[in-house]
Amino acid sequence: MLVECYDERGAEVYDIIIKQIFQDLVLGASVDDLRAYVNPDDPVFVLAIKMRKTSNAVLFDEVANLNYDKQDDVTRIIIDNENYLPNILKRLWAQFSRDEIYQPNRYQIDIAGDQTDLKSLVIDDPHSNLQRRIYDAIFRILPEGFKIIKDLSTEDIVVVVATDELIKDDWIEKAHEYIKELNGEM
Repeated sequence: MLVECYDERGAEVYDIIIKQIFQDLVLGASVDDLRAYVNPDDPVFVLAIKMRKTSNAVLFDEVANLNYDKQDDVTRIIIDNENYLPNILKRLWAQFSRDEIYQPNRYQIDIAGDQTDLKSLVIDDPHSNLQRRIYDAIFRILPEGFKIIKDLSTEDIVVVVATDELIKDDWIEKAHEYIKELNGEM
């Protein structure tokens, strides 16, 4: 982790703030590296965070069995992995009304019609979940009042430039330097 600031005391304070927020959000093990640039004279904050690799997205048919019963015109879902039940219900409720979903017991869900196309529905995406948690941390770290934000994130590096003024090109360049550093290109 590197916090750049012309004021050593300011850099130390932001180092402590970042570490505390990462500890509060239990992000330490999920992050490979971090770069921050703070300059109070030019009100700017550049933050680049490299995420660790996550497991692949979990699809519906990996955690449940779907069978269409033509006679009853019902798709019966049998839950194989109960840990994903809240995610399954959340996804189903987003696609169907709660009245269309019948759950006679904890391991079975019935939906009217042929819904076997749900097999490819993403139930859990660890990468986007981690990314969302990192954005939460970033918005806690950014100085209050820095409402102008440019997101320069890549696949596994979350990068933001924040200020309360117009964003300058050299700040964008600094963010791109951090991306290269975190990708091992420098």
